[in-house]
Amino acid sequence: MKKNIFIFGLASGIILAAYIFSINLISKTFHGHLDNVVAGYTAMIIAFSFIYVGTRNFRDKYNQGIVSFVQAFLIGLGISLIGSTLYVGAWLIEYYCFMPDFMDKYAAAMILKAQHSGLTPEALQKKLDSINSMSRMYKNPIMVMLMTYVEVLPVGIVISLISAFILKRQKSNY
Repeated sequence: MKKNIFIFGLASGIILAAYIFSINLISKTFHGHLDNVVAGYTAMIIAFSFIYVGTRNFRDKYNQGIVSFVQAFLIGLGISLIGSTLYVGAWLIEYYCFMPDFMDKYAAAMILKAQHSGLTPEALQKKLDSINSMSRMYKNPIMVMLMTYVEVLPVGIVISLISAFILKRQKSNY
């Protein structure tokens, strides 16, 4: 089971890392934040499809066609953690080596958008405080890692739950 989790987690992580390393290209190709979000979630769904494949592979090839919901979920969670960890590692390399001004540019764009959004002065100030707080948190590498995990891991957990529900089987059909 561990080998299965490692292999499919690695495949998932390679796809996620490839997405991270292509962010500069994608950012220049797409014209807005929504395009980047769609590309990011598409990459995550493609990468985390290995959760389904890995769980099914374990069930059918190594466990006589049987897997419980909990066991399938744990396999998916393991694959998610490995894939997410590679995603976080790739982002840390990309951020610290190639895009050290990312958060400054991102915060400036968010501030500009908030200023032109027509918010009341109180709501605008609250939004600006939130942006500045996030920008300060991003100066701490631990917070960068945690925020990056929060970006990717929930998608893996949801796909793990869906895959476990679809693939659970108490009796072998063989």
